[in-house]
Amino acid sequence: MSNAERHGLIAKAVMDSGGATVQQLAELTGASEMTIRRDLDVLAGQGVLERVRGGARTLLLRGEEPPFALRSNESVDAKRRIAAEVSALIADGETVLLDSGTTCLEVARLLRERPVTVMPLSLQAIHLLGETPGPATLVVPGGQPRAAEGALTGPLTLASLAALRFDTAVLGCCGLSAADGLTAYDLDEAAVKKAAITSSRRVVLATDGSKFGRTAYAYVGPSTLLHTLVTDTTAPTEELAAVESAGTVVKTV
Repeated sequence: MSNAERHGLIAKAVMDSGGATVQQLAELTGASEMTIRRDLDVLAGQGVLERVRGGARTLLLRGEEPPFALRSNESVDAKRRIAAEVSALIADGETVLLDSGTTCLEVARLLRERPVTVMPLSLQAIHLLGETPGPATLVVPGGQPRAAEGALTGPLTLASLAALRFDTAVLGCCGLSAADGLTAYDLDEAAVKKAAITSSRRVVLATDGSKFGRTAYAYVGPSTLLHTLVTDTTAPTEELAAVESAGTVVKTV
């Protein structure tokens, strides 16, 4: 088991149960208690959990968004397959609006090698696209980054979106269901997603199967706003069928 896999397993166990001891986590992962203590220190430094005597406890309240550091270690292979499919849907020369989130960051890794124009909505993707000169053209929006997450929100972000038109918007989500549509954890983030949809000719949602059936706090819109949905094989078939029957093209990787 790699460090990233073990960190993801530890973080999920602590989040699901509210807390765990070093001994419990050692038994779960097969690692030594000394290794688990080091892992907990690393995860606490990333804001994933809180270190307590003898173990750790979650920092998340029910319904809160898991931190970026935790999500970046979840379903990595699936997110990369999804990103490859999304990149294949985008033609050279397109203008692309790229949402925040871990799956969209994987899309950014591929688009930086393409002759496309990209406006990312997160500091992580802006840094990734700007760190090495390449064929992609980077456009940077205004806005205020959310702490730790790096997602850009606020009046300046909305003004940037209103001033431009894009061939394709690649969105992520916190929750998706045929009944409740697309949802986000944060009202400001939901407003940005709505503006992204309005400013784009085509909307592609990139999300792994874990987001299906979830309903987060802030409503973005119905699934019928999506032209294409790209997901992985863990997505529930009944939800995919319902979304597809409403007119969205569904691609499973």
